[in-house]
Amino acid sequence: MGQTPQTPLIYRFKAMGSPCELRCFVTGKNAGKRVAEAVEADILRLEHRYSRYRPDSLLSNINQVAAVGGVVEIDDETLQLLNYADTCHQQSGGLFDITSGVLRHAWRFKDQQLPSQELIQELLQNVGWHKLELLQDPPRIRFNAPRMEIDLGGVVKEYAADRAAVICRNAGVRHGFINLGGDIRVIGPQPGGEPWTIGVQHPRRATGEVIGQLRLKHGGMATSGDYERCMLINGERYAHILNPKTGWPVKYLASVSVAANFCLIAGSAATIAMLLEQDGPAWLEQLGAPHLWMDIAGNVGGS
Repeated sequence: MGQTPQTPLIYRFKAMGSPCELRCFVTGKNAGKRVAEAVEADILRLEHRYSRYRPDSLLSNINQVAAVGGVVEIDDETLQLLNYADTCHQQSGGLFDITSGVLRHAWRFKDQQLPSQELIQELLQNVGWHKLELLQDPPRIRFNAPRMEIDLGGVVKEYAADRAAVICRNAGVRHGFINLGGDIRVIGPQPGGEPWTIGVQHPRRATGEVIGQLRLKHGGMATSGDYERCMLINGERYAHILNPKTGWPVKYLASVSVAANFCLIAGSAATIAMLLEQDGPAWLEQLGAPHLWMDIAGNVGGS
């Protein structure tokens, strides 16, 4: 009995402030349309829940309580993401801290203007993962200090990519990948068994120029860099990745790409390496995951 013919599908949409693309092979156009729409719907669901830009989001409701202190009930999905953020906080020596989102009130990248040290110091008083508690049965967050804020931007897009791959596999898709603005999760290898070749964008040159490639049959890849949202002042680059201990942007690495079994793990590892600055490359070596980095001087390294 012959195999069912596979039809290539490319489905593009916009979500989480990024261009998104699903590339996969399906058994028939109708089946492909259904799975693509299911993927998009789930990603938009997560955006609606965890966007800090939407006043009606679940995250905005949580941050209303965080602003005054107190307890807010959450669901199991949110608790799972917060538990993961807690693990990242521990593994990074406190540098991966989702309460540092409050620093965005100082760093307004659209203004192209440096904040005052006084404002940064004032906001740093409201940063600190240790100032909240995760409670069980039912899941709740207790904020033990006012004027706090949490930002799940460092985990939600990667989590969404991993969920998209599960949706595809549950629908019978075995070959393809999902790309959410550079955060990639492979569903399965190409139909012939070959890996997908994924280029890593050069952080200082025109779009399309790469510093290297990773070949993946499974798992995920994510990139963290100083070029996505930044400002140039007097020839100096200030990135959107902020050290929660100093309140200032990281300055050593320009770009870090990591491959791992899950896009969520790849993304947090890339961010932690950026936050570790000079110690980032050695930490990545110790981690043992395939990776590629470039520092601001243009030196390139990795596994």
